[in-house]
Amino acid sequence: MTPSRDISRLIEIMAALRTPVTGCPWDLEQNFATIAPYTIEEAYEVVEAISRGDLDDLCEELGDLLLQVVFHAQMASEQNAFAFGDVVEVITRKMIRRHPHVFADKDGNLASSHVREVWDRIKAEEKAERAARRAPQEVPSHKSLLSGVKAGQPALTRAMELQRKASTVGFDWNDPRAVLAKIREEADEIEAALDRNDSKGLAEETGDLMFALVNLARHVDADPEAALRATNVKFERRFAFIERALEAQGRTLEQASLAEMDALWNEAKGEAKSAAPAEKSNQVRG
Repeated sequence: MTPSRDISRLIEIMAALRTPVTGCPWDLEQNFATIAPYTIEEAYEVVEAISRGDLDDLCEELGDLLLQVVFHAQMASEQNAFAFGDVVEVITRKMIRRHPHVFADKDGNLASSHVREVWDRIKAEEKAERAARRAPQEVPSHKSLLSGVKAGQPALTRAMELQRKASTVGFDWNDPRAVLAKIREEADEIEAALDRNDSKGLAEETGDLMFALVNLARHVDADPEAALRATNVKFERRFAFIERALEAQGRTLEQASLAEMDALWNEAKGEAKSAAPAEKSNQVRG
């Protein structure tokens, strides 16, 4: 099997990996649910390459994302549900339908200001058609206010959208301090779960705490995804300071105690104070 610029070669490789007995044991064990997290991860890596302006890396990451599409299509083909060609046909039909100003037989162009309006209208029509094709038992009897919030979004983003939707009918706090009180309440419930050694409860209460934190971000007009990305960068910068400081001492991370690393962490924070507001110190390296 040799590399190729032809998509059919990638499809053949994926089919070979999923062939019983002769295929890859790991690939053969996977299903839609187990592959889904990798699909999300690859999409994020595409975004990261774009944010860095690294087009060489973007090319590679787009390939990784394409592999995810081929992987899902191969598994669907094995169940006689659909194949990769069906995926391509569906999206090409959709793009032609959503751009009548480009692909319509009739003459005439659509002003750019109206393109989004037409796109949204046609998407709504397609959604209604999909609902009509579903079996009656698959159509929910109750139309929820929250049903329009897409389930495939990152959890932080979806939490924000769910809260925004609920707030349109007044199901919301009026004061960020009330949200802060909820955060303290959820933290207390986590502590109670710790006391009970309740692993299932800890996971649930941690989720509740994260949901409350997103709510606080919404109330103070902060994007939780962007805020967490910024904190990730800050953590990486400070941890790198610890590594460099230890390296200058001729030592490794494994040779340093937690107290020593904490001291260097606080030193890194001190260096940042001249360029940024003072930051609180805590054991979770916030």
